Amino acid sequence: MGAVPFGLVLTKLAGHGDIRTIGSGNIGATNVLRTGNKFLAFLTLLLDIGKGAAAALTAEYFFPGLGIYAGGASFLGHCYSIFLKFTGGKGVATFLGIMVALNPPTGFACCATWLLTALVFRISSLSALTAALLSPLYGFYFSGSDLALLAGILCILILYKHKDNIKRLLNGTEPKIGQK
Repeated sequence: MGAVPFGLVLTKLAGHGDIRTIGSGNIGATNVLRTGNKFLAFLTLLLDIGKGAAAALTAEYFFPGLGIYAGGASFLGHCYSIFLKFTGGKGVATFLGIMVALNPPTGFACCATWLLTALVFRISSLSALTAALLSPLYGFYFSGSDLALLAGILCILILYKHKDNIKRLLNGTEPKIGQK
């Protein structure tokens, strides 16, 4: 489920070509927004959130206790898609979907952190990094050590996938939300 690159599929279907040749080259909603098509960006966001949530919820329904592993696998599939020669997105939307599905208070705290940071600073990567860094604390507080551990592992991967963004943030050159 996680390996489907919705941003790439949607932009190609809409006639925008390969999203990997636009903006940051990422397949996620923030880069899809750089095409100027807000609807496609929103749809990419929803589908990327949905695939993380669907994997976790489906596994949890049929095999209680295994949703955490399915969510993690979905995240890895998004970041290292078999359909993209093991490249992919940065995983933030999929991560948020997993957190909401496995423990709604944790997920909503992560989403609220992303939104508040985005409203204040208007920088998507900073919002993503802030939400990811706080997610193990939220997971532990609202759910316990298993979700905190998953959140911590996914946080490390999100930090790794954002290494170039972190450099730009430190240099003051990271683009703002909506900037082409």
